[in-house]
Amino acid sequence: MHQRGKQKSLRTGFSTGSAAAGAVSAALLALAERPAPPCLEVPLPGGGVIAVPLAYQGLWGPQAEARVIKDAGDDPDVTHGAVIGAQVQILNGSAPSGQIILRGGPGVGLVTKPGLPVPVGEPAINPVPRKILHQVINRWWPELFPGRPLRLAVTIFVPDGEELARQTLNPRLGILGGISILGTTGLVKPFSHQAYRATIALALKVARAAGLRQVILSTGGKSEAFAQALNPSLPAAGLVQMGDFVRFAVRLAGRLGFGHLTIAAFFGKALKMAQGLGQTHAAHGDVDLRLLARWTQELTGSSALAAAVGQANTAREALALLLAAKADKVVAHVGEQMLRTLGTFPDRPLRLEALIFATDGPLLWRGLSEVGRLQVKG
Repeated sequence: MHQRGKQKSLRTGFSTGSAAAGAVSAALLALAERPAPPCLEVPLPGGGVIAVPLAYQGLWGPQAEARVIKDAGDDPDVTHGAVIGAQVQILNGSAPSGQIILRGGPGVGLVTKPGLPVPVGEPAINPVPRKILHQVINRWWPELFPGRPLRLAVTIFVPDGEELARQTLNPRLGILGGISILGTTGLVKPFSHQAYRATIALALKVARAAGLRQVILSTGGKSEAFAQALNPSLPAAGLVQMGDFVRFAVRLAGRLGFGHLTIAAFFGKALKMAQGLGQTHAAHGDVDLRLLARWTQELTGSSALAAAVGQANTAREALALLLAAKADKVVAHVGEQMLRTLGTFPDRPLRLEALIFATDGPLLWRGLSEVGRLQVKG
């Protein structure tokens, strides 16, 4: 997306998951004693491919290795420039046909606490990158080893991962020994970059130029898709990914004359807004589960549930506890507080709608605030 004037367009990078998939592709080629091209095409979860440059490829007997340098584009990601490597080795004939063993090597964190998308005891390689790694292996195997049953061990490693992880939330989340292999889209868009404000502004101006009075502001691609499903008649120009810049996006949308703003977020980001944060990046503040625990105590009267929520490892885990206890009133209170926070950002009266989604898509709460009056829609 290009910006006006002398500002350059922001460069999109690729995720650690895409880097790992590129390394696995090159390692498989090495295992078949075939040189890899300078760039490898890696499939993206949403369709299409991205070219990932190869840094190294080698073969030692039954084991092959390849490495990719992570490129985060114009996003100030701590893993930018990190080496993401993969080692592959064919398992012996006693392993079941079709078996792929995925391991975390040095520098890849180990999950030690619940509440994350990967079970305790597993390497911190998130579900979407795992799916792409399997897709890459299943794509190459029949071509490189025709007629041979698939039995493969794959180890992902990051030489400086343990040091890099100290600059992330991983130790606090119970991911020990390294970084996480991430990437829901396979791409790294510069949401946290200061210059991304210009991109948000341009998108909002395009929507107004198209004559729209309503716009959906989402914290990312998945929340945008879920919100769009609830507003199928809204043109594509009315969908704006604001990333973590909530206050900036809401205030600017008001100044540009939009009459109806829909803010879509998952529970963790919604909770940050409910806390009063207008910038939801981790560098600007953590999710306050102690506050959520206090609300839980006040609204449910259950000290046990409140204690469990306060001791949860992540907002995802806390939400699971609340839903299991049917404490919908706590989720609703988060939504109401989120709307109240959002209502402090615009410079002029307008209609604010908030949508809170669970990670897998169900709508948890929907509320509308207009001229200071809160209307819960269910």
